[in-house]
Amino acid sequence: MKARDSPELRIMLGDWIKKKPSEDISCARAANTDRPLRAADPGRAERAESHEDTVQSFSTGNQRTVLRTRKENIPCPRMPGARVAVVTGSNKGIGLAIVRALCKQFEGDVYLTARDPKLGEEAVKKLQQEGLRACFHQLDINNLESIRALRDFLKATYGGLDVLINNAGIAFKEADTTPFDIQADITLKTNYFATRDACHELLPLIKAHGRVVNVSSIVSSMALAGCSPALQETFRSTTITEEELDKLMQKFVEDTKKGIHKEEGWANTAYGVSKIGVTVLSRIQAREMQKERKGDGILLNACCPGFVQTDMAGSSMPKTPDQGAETPVYLALLPPDAKEPYGQLVSEKAVKEW
Repeated sequence: MKARDSPELRIMLGDWIKKKPSEDISCARAANTDRPLRAADPGRAERAESHEDTVQSFSTGNQRTVLRTRKENIPCPRMPGARVAVVTGSNKGIGLAIVRALCKQFEGDVYLTARDPKLGEEAVKKLQQEGLRACFHQLDINNLESIRALRDFLKATYGGLDVLINNAGIAFKEADTTPFDIQADITLKTNYFATRDACHELLPLIKAHGRVVNVSSIVSSMALAGCSPALQETFRSTTITEEELDKLMQKFVEDTKKGIHKEEGWANTAYGVSKIGVTVLSRIQAREMQKERKGDGILLNACCPGFVQTDMAGSSMPKTPDQGAETPVYLALLPPDAKEPYGQLVSEKAVKEW
C-alpha cells in the first residue's frame, strides 16, 4: 500500500489539493544535474512555476520536455541607479500576484521569472494590459546554469539585487498515484535544495537595506507538529547549520525510500517537510547574514501566504492570489530603517511562533 500525505493533515487543509488535471507529460531536470527526474509508473508529479500553480508534470511514458529552447528575456529600460526586485516562479498564481503588487508599490524594476519564456512573456503582456510594467528573465531554479545566468545579468545590469522573493515550488496532487518516495525526492529537490541553490547564488548580490522573502507555508508548522519531539527540537534549534539541515532533508528522502519515515519520526507529508526545510533554512540564512553583513540593514524572513485560490489549491480556498501576496509584499517593502521582523516565519503580517 502506497504512503500518502496523512489524512490528519488533509483534514486540517480542507480540500486545498484537488484532483490533478490532464496535462502535458514531461520530464524536468534535477537540481545540479543534467539528468531528468523520472517518476514511476503512470503517476505524475506536477511542478509549479509559482508556489501554488502547476505547469509541468513527470511520467515515464513518452517523456519529453515542454521547456522551450528559446531563451528570450524582456529587460527593463534601466535608469541609472535603478533598484531591482526579482520574484521566482511568478508567471501565475501567488507569484504573479506578488509581481503585480510590486509593480504598483516598488520604486524600481520588477522581474517576473519562469522556466518557460513563452509563459513568462504572456504574463508580462497580461500585466501590460492592466497598465503595469514588469520585466522578464528566464529562470529554472532546478538548473544551476539558469540561476547563474540570472545572477550574472543582475550583477552586470544593476550591480546587485534589492529585493528577492523565492516563490518557486512544486506540490503533488492528493490523487497522484506516484509512489510516496518518488514524490518526496522530487518535492525536496525543488522546494528545498533548488531554493537553497538559488539563495547561494543570489544572496551575495543583495544590497544594503535589501529584503529577502522565502515563501514557505502554514503547512510547515503543521508538519513540524507531526514530527517526533526529537526532530521538533532539532528544527527549532538556533544553532543548527545548513549542512546539518541538508543531511536531515536528504535523510527524509532516504527514509521514504526504505519505507521507514514514520518510524523515524517524520510527518507523512513531503510538501510539509520540504517547507520545514525552507523555514529552517531562512532562520539559518538570517543568522549567517547577521554575522557576515551586520550593519547593512538587510532583512530576511520566511512567510506563509495562507490558503489561496490557485490552480493547485482549487477555488474553495478563502484567499485570492492578490490577498495571498499581501504578506510576502509586506516583507519585501519593509522601510529601510526597519529592524524587524528578522529571521522569522511571518503569517498575516505577524510573526508566527516556530
